Amino acid sequence: MASLNVGNLGEFLREQRRTAQLSLRQLADAAGVSNPYLSQIERGLRKPSAEILQQLAKALRISAETLYVQAGILDERHGLDGAAVQTAILTDPALNERQKQVLLQIYESFRKENGLVGGEGRAASGHESEPGTVSGQSGTDSPETEADGGPHAT
Repeated sequence: MASLNVGNLGEFLREQRRTAQLSLRQLADAAGVSNPYLSQIERGLRKPSAEILQQLAKALRISAETLYVQAGILDERHGLDGAAVQTAILTDPALNERQKQVLLQIYESFRKENGLVGGEGRAASGHESEPGTVSGQSGTDSPETEADGGPHAT
């Protein structure tokens, strides 16, 4: 066995593949790698490149960063994952303020359900405002208030 991280990566990949209800062959095809190569990765006999990890992550619909951490390519970021997700949601220009708030609420509920609650939450994101309002503004200027039954709703 090449290294302990490779073994952990293989176990992790196998678990993710089974969770996704994919056979070894299905995942290999989806990721564009050979069936024997994927089997060797899962058994801890091969250490895949970052590019192969990215292809596997895409096929498994998980983040490539997760696989990079498992493979020892990246150091795990303790306590930053929740903040990074919140930042991504809050800075996404394709989402309106109401959509951002709903996503943050759903995300936090999943973290609580999985026991991953820290002090971060909405307070850390600076969005403690009531639903339908933009942080630091009253709901009267926000177009989202009309859509969610706020003061301008008819």
